[in-house]
Amino acid sequence: MTRNGLVTLDDVRAAAERLDGVAVRTPLVPALWAGGELWLKPEGLQATGAFKLRGAFNAVALLDDGARSRGVVTHSSGNHAQALAWAARAQGIAATVVMPDAAAPVKVEATRALGAEVVMVPPPQRESRVRELVAERGLTFVSPFDDARIIAGQGTVGLEIAADRPDAATVLVPVGGGGLISGIGVAVKALAPGTRVVGVEPELAADARDSLARGERVAWDSADTYRTIADGVRLPMIGELTWEHIRRQVDEIVTVPEDAILAAMRLLAVRGRIVSEPTGALTTAAFLAEPERFGRTVAVVSGGNADPALLARVLTNSGA
Repeated sequence: MTRNGLVTLDDVRAAAERLDGVAVRTPLVPALWAGGELWLKPEGLQATGAFKLRGAFNAVALLDDGARSRGVVTHSSGNHAQALAWAARAQGIAATVVMPDAAAPVKVEATRALGAEVVMVPPPQRESRVRELVAERGLTFVSPFDDARIIAGQGTVGLEIAADRPDAATVLVPVGGGGLISGIGVAVKALAPGTRVVGVEPELAADARDSLARGERVAWDSADTYRTIADGVRLPMIGELTWEHIRRQVDEIVTVPEDAILAAMRLLAVRGRIVSEPTGALTTAAFLAEPERFGRTVAVVSGGNADPALLARVLTNSGA
């Protein structure tokens, strides 16, 4: 890392070495049905169903012995929860996860099945409850996104994109806390500087878009961000460290409406044969709205942990 704490290409490459044999090197799948030049990167193929495994495993691997003995804690709506539980179990460490009571049941159940202790709280209390657990039990906090080790791990997605599609005009990335787009930005801007890195958010949770437009972090109320079906990006504000990466490396952030997210989920499943949760479908939705705007594009389908009931409604168009 540089002196200002920013993640470097060397950090991402070191993370890739740690993840060798752990994370799936996901392919780029051509979407010939998309009406333009689009390749999909299906991170739902990871063991926990989302890209989050990359950052969580890298972060846990870098903990010292004291932190390992005390155990780790985080807050998450589901994908980082599963990733940290999986990474901790794989490395013999106890994990506790604070989850919002609005989290998808499938994600809560999967996190428990991986051996983590799950603590359910109202959405506004997720961070404060983590602080209490750190103070009460001495647990080590592993941020879902605002941590250099997490960002470096997520950046391995960008390494793979730059290697497989160095001629891409645009890489589309979902934005929640900002860890994924920060890591991808590090790798892509270093290895394919002509490629644009564009974030995608729901219209109902567009704090990163507002932050980039104003040149400073902007917070949305949790009551507003929880209106979106894309549960992986409901955080009210991007992180301090991720913001420093985003403002340097992200070219633009665009938004999509709820109906476009659901339509993209259906197309990914029916035409692309890729199961995507709503957050994972954000990038495809953005491309389908304006394919000519983005040119030759890689869209990161960030996760496939879709709620079964929602997926069924999406596929049948019955009330979704």
